[in-house]
Formats: sequence, C-alpha cells, structure tokens
Amino acid sequence: MKTLEVFDPAMCCSTGVCGPDVDPALVRFAADLDWLSAQGVQVRRYNLAQEPGAFAGQPVVAGALHSHGDAALPLILLNGEAVSQGEFPPRSRLAEWVGVEAPEGLAYTSQIEELVAIGAAIASNCESCLEYHVDKARELGIPDQAMAAAVRTAVKVKDTPAREIRRLADELLSGAPASRAATPLPVIQGECEPSSGCC
Repeated sequence: MKTLEVFDPAMCCSTGVCGPDVDPALVRFAADLDWLSAQGVQVRRYNLAQEPGAFAGQPVVAGALHSHGDAALPLILLNGEAVSQGEFPPRSRLAEWVGVEAPEGLAYTSQIEELVAIGAAIASNCESCLEYHVDKARELGIPDQAMAAAVRTAVKVKDTPAREIRRLADELLSGAPASRAATPLPVIQGECEPSSGCC
C-alpha cells in the first residue's frame, strides 16, 4: 500500500474554512486527499502547530525545514520520499504519483464549496463559521434542503468516532477483548444503519 504524508504549515486546521474566509486551495486539497484515501492510498496529515514532533522526527522534513524554513511547507512525502514542497498540488498530480486515474470533468463550484464549508463547520463545532457559510450559501441560491443534507452528512461523519470510542470503552470496561473493524468504513451513500460501521 502506498503512503502519502502531508506536512502542513502551522494553521488552526486543514479544512480551509476556519473563520469567515474560505481558502479554496485548502478545501480542494482536503477533498482530493479524501478521494485519494478512497482509492486505497494511506493518507496521513500533520500540522506544524499541533504536531511538531512529527516534523522533527522525519529526517526528510527536518532537513527541508532547516534548508528552506517555512517555505518548504506544505511538504509531501510518498513512501518516505519528498515529491512536492511549498504548494498544494492538484488531484491530477496526486493521482499520477500513486498510479491511479483521476476522473475528468469534475467541477468544484462556489455552491459546492459552501456546502463543504457547512459540513466542515458542523464537524469542527464552529458556530460563527456555520452562520457565515449558511448566509453565504443562501446568497448563492442554495436551497435550505441542500444545506440540511450537508448537515446530516456532516453529523453522521462526526458522530462515528464518538460512537466507536464509546463502543471500545464499553468493551474495555466489560473485560471482553476489544475488537476493531478489519475493513475500512464504506463511503457514505444515503442513510446507513448504525450497526453497519458506517457514519
């Protein structure tokens, strides 16, 4: 399995939707990494502000920072080797690196961007972000039903870790051996049963 590691510069989060201004490059890159994960690539992402030890403990990254400073970030490693630094590469380049074909004709519109931002605001518990992006979505003519669907999806994604950690805690405290799912969670398509392991 190929492993792609992204070493981000110091920032509050990698979603690109913190605060009132959306960073389209970060939003697009986060979506591209999710797509890459769905192709079977192991994706790991580190934030300099939150995980400095990951940077210091990786010789390639530490060397790049020593030579180029923050300009080296974001730095991307593929199976431990640097393939990019100082930019968030497009999906087509990510696909080329890992040997998969990127779909063509995908349009990342401002409407889709706001729906993604609404979902990210729900996932990050950011009230001001949610209020801002709901207002922005309405300005773009996005119906409330579409925003409600984005909220439902975000809530399902957000609730999965809480449900799984509660299950694990119950197993550990009951004395029974803890079991972890051996297969990755399925991609969300419509409603999922709570017992299915999907959000």
